[in-house]
Amino acid sequence: MKIIKYPEQGQWAEICQRPHLDITQLQATVSSVLSDVKKRGDKAVREYEERFDHAVLSTLAVSEAEINEAETLVSEDLKQAIRLAHENIYLFHASQQFEGKKIQTRPGVVCWQKSVAIEKVGLYIPGGTAPLFSTVLMLATPAKIAGCKEIVLCTPPNREGKVNPAILMAARTAGVSKIFKAGGVQAIGAMAYGTESVPKVFKIFGPGNQYVMAAKQQVSLSDVAIDMPAGPSEVCVLADDTANATFVAADLLSQAEHGIDSQVLLISTSESIINKVEEEVERQLSLLPRKEIASKALENSRCVLVGSADEMMALSNTYAPEHLIIQTANYEEMAGQVVNAGSVFLGNYACESAGDYASGTNHTLPTHGYATAYSGVNLDSYCRKITFQHLTEEGIRQIGHAVELMAEAEQLDAHKNAMSVRIACASEE
Repeated sequence: MKIIKYPEQGQWAEICQRPHLDITQLQATVSSVLSDVKKRGDKAVREYEERFDHAVLSTLAVSEAEINEAETLVSEDLKQAIRLAHENIYLFHASQQFEGKKIQTRPGVVCWQKSVAIEKVGLYIPGGTAPLFSTVLMLATPAKIAGCKEIVLCTPPNREGKVNPAILMAARTAGVSKIFKAGGVQAIGAMAYGTESVPKVFKIFGPGNQYVMAAKQQVSLSDVAIDMPAGPSEVCVLADDTANATFVAADLLSQAEHGIDSQVLLISTSESIINKVEEEVERQLSLLPRKEIASKALENSRCVLVGSADEMMALSNTYAPEHLIIQTANYEEMAGQVVNAGSVFLGNYACESAGDYASGTNHTLPTHGYATAYSGVNLDSYCRKITFQHLTEEGIRQIGHAVELMAEAEQLDAHKNAMSVRIACASEE
């Protein structure tokens, strides 16, 4: 990790840069696969599964028998962990349910909102080097609470054409409607356009590699909504001299092991803590099975020494991290200053892993600085707000003339007339 001491504010933009990937050629490949899936449906998806995932499939759908078999392959301890996580995720997201109320803006003018679930949603679950069954819980649980009628899940199979058993167990626990063996760009295309087997959905959720992210962004231009733009995963840790260096190092490495394009950032007011964390990172890294991946990610990462807590917080808000961990004595005060972050973890014991799995918050979050404008996945992600209004004759008398004046000023005479004819009718009564 590169150490930067007391940077000037003019250096912050460089510190906050993410790893750059040239995706020019990638976009053309993605576009070609999507076009093929749109034209040839299931046949194209099966061919790409054979080419990319090395799985020869006679059918894309996961059968009930396969789900039942998967349950026998998951240990009882892991089943209990999945159920505990699901319960907490359910409780947290159920608390977000919208309660609309009718507002009388003027006598005779009543307005209100209703929350309506998106009828068909698609969930993409990576299944390669890290089969993310936890993401099934994060995406399917709020979809079920929201009342989505059809929850479609796509995930790549292994070479034997089998889906990871924990993914199937989590899908059943969270209430997924249909599961399909499809990964990568072909899975995104199948859900965006619909095939003979895979239903077309109205919104696609879920993480993935750069091909999946490019595919989501391409189909979002005209065919389907997506959860958010996203890139490689990241964490920022704020630490003062009260922080636990062992914990900080563990947090940095837990993020670094996601992928070689992940990024971790440590911002501290204590040079001693930075030195201790560096030592701990080296010690813990040597023990990790995914140490080669984590080592590559650390090459993109930085430790920054700053002069004050305010500067520490200001740099974090400029970075706008996906995950923000605050290990400082005054973490509650610091939390009140957070402006840009996906999910925040407070105190020495709130590790990112808690939110990734079982505390109840969602781990599908904006990356690459998008936390300046996007929220992480929540119950509202699966809903639309529809507005209603009701006007009586009194309501027309209250706001009618203002509407006429505004429509006339915008030179929209038909708009004005739609109100004028009602004013005339209301005046006669």
